[in-house]
Amino acid sequence: MNVSHEVGLSSTEIAWLWSTYINDSMSICLTKHLQQHNKHKDVERLLQTTLELSTKHVKEIRAIFTKEGFPIPKGFSESDVDLTAPALFFDLFSVSFVYGMSRIGLVTYGKIVSQVAREDVRLFFSKCLQSTLELYNASIELMLSKGIYDRPPMIPYPDHIEFIKEKETWISKWMEKKRPLNVIEMSEMFFNIERNYFGLIILTGFIQVAKDERVKQHLIRGKKLAQRQIDFLNVTFINDDLLGTVMVNSEVTTSTVSPFSDRLIMFLISALNAQGIAYIGHALSTSSRVDLVSEYALIIAEIAKFAKDGMDLMVEYEWMEEPPHAPNRKELAGI
Repeated sequence: MNVSHEVGLSSTEIAWLWSTYINDSMSICLTKHLQQHNKHKDVERLLQTTLELSTKHVKEIRAIFTKEGFPIPKGFSESDVDLTAPALFFDLFSVSFVYGMSRIGLVTYGKIVSQVAREDVRLFFSKCLQSTLELYNASIELMLSKGIYDRPPMIPYPDHIEFIKEKETWISKWMEKKRPLNVIEMSEMFFNIERNYFGLIILTGFIQVAKDERVKQHLIRGKKLAQRQIDFLNVTFINDDLLGTVMVNSEVTTSTVSPFSDRLIMFLISALNAQGIAYIGHALSTSSRVDLVSEYALIIAEIAKFAKDGMDLMVEYEWMEEPPHAPNRKELAGI
């Protein structure tokens, strides 16, 4: 006889459901603004799919939380987006936006699926992963068709394989600053340049429209940090006789009317900071050229400090929705 039973949500399952709810409620606001000003039918299909997926995720998580008697997060809503505001970005940025956010989603959902166990939660995130993969593929196909997808650097194919022969020589050569970049290092560098260009475009737009002066100054600091990463990685490519990646500045309009609340703006930058630390950390773990290793370590520390200052500002303004947490046993016991 089969006996079925359903356990409560684990702390990990709560964490990922809660975070996904917040992030998708934000995505709805961002997508609606982009959709409001889009003029391309093929881009409209991509944006509509993005909006439908985020809306579906929010609805399904709300149902799970309601069934469990768990408080529904506040997240973001219509009060955080002004659909009457002029376009902040030019049309084709919408495709880059879906591409960039779906890339983050693929990494995140892949991790989540490996960490959750309850059947309904595991099935929900498995579907999130599959639909995000489809969205990612659709965004790349559209970028390729419109000629806005940048490919990583190309190298001549090697004509033979090599094995390392002498340990001491290999270690000194591998850590050497001047040895040629290997393909693993090049890949990490390219996608970190791409990620920072994406952040740079968003920050440029947000700086124009942020209402609070302290928020604006924080964003300006973030833009300088993103630019510094791009400059270092591009110079490293160029010094190895590889072409750097050139940014297109025309993605941002001249509008100074904010489509988004400062709270939403700060939350998105905070989320991108967290991803930035993860991506640079991965680049650090796979690189061994000494100039890359030392620079990545410095960048992680700088992003972490920038992220902390941003969170401090959000807490001060009471914009930071607190994640669910364990009870304070010492406080309950009066210790």
